[in-house]
Amino acid sequence: MYSSLTLLKKYFQYLLKASNGKGHGVHSPFVYTFIREVLHKKANHSLFQTIENRRAQFLANNSMIQVWDRGAGSRQTASAQRSIRSIAKAALKPKKYSQLLHKIIAYYQPDQILEMGTSLGITTCYLAAANSKANIVTMEGAPSVAEVAKETFKEMGLPNIEVMEGDFEQSLPQYLTTINSIGVAYIDGNHKYLPTIQYFESLIKQSNDDSILIFDDIHWSAEMEKAWEEIKKHEAVTLTIDLFFIGLVFVRKAQKEKEHFIIRY
Repeated sequence: MYSSLTLLKKYFQYLLKASNGKGHGVHSPFVYTFIREVLHKKANHSLFQTIENRRAQFLANNSMIQVWDRGAGSRQTASAQRSIRSIAKAALKPKKYSQLLHKIIAYYQPDQILEMGTSLGITTCYLAAANSKANIVTMEGAPSVAEVAKETFKEMGLPNIEVMEGDFEQSLPQYLTTINSIGVAYIDGNHKYLPTIQYFESLIKQSNDDSILIFDDIHWSAEMEKAWEEIKKHEAVTLTIDLFFIGLVFVRKAQKEKEHFIIRY
């Protein structure tokens, strides 16, 4: 993973290269609509404050639980015993990006939503609240973390969430046998090059014109940047949007020429 200083430098480079975040100068009608109707649409839902209250509880909770980190590690600790507070600080997506994921679901209304990397379930709640009719499957490798997330879903009154426990290498193929095509998939688990590419290749095979793949932390490390560049070059990918902390991949067969956008958010 990059150091905090290197990541900060990369973020400033992103700001210099990024297109205007309000859509000015963006000539793609699809991307312009995305900017106006998703990126800068004010998010609002009755559960938002309750979800954030739950996040605050996690950030104050020093209880220790067992964690098996199958990903690329953590800036916080490599120990198998970790506090809920440290997990919340290291793994939970900030409110701004959690609500962005909510807005994406709310706008496109996919029937199938996959999250690879449940953690404590905060982002999952934002996804579920955006479309109560969607089938939401979230994958988590650590059973003790999954149990905390399940309690969160119960407290939020979100019944449309199924938790799959275990390694993604087994969970993802199993999940893909149960659906016809990908709706929205949010990949926030193993931040290494090879697993990320493998997940992408599995997901892209069951994508259609309406599928959206969202990759977390695309600039988190040299490996993730390498994976992101390879994903952009894939023949099935026609449009990508780089928001620095997340990257969006669209499969739009009607779009004959590839377009890759870097947009300030």
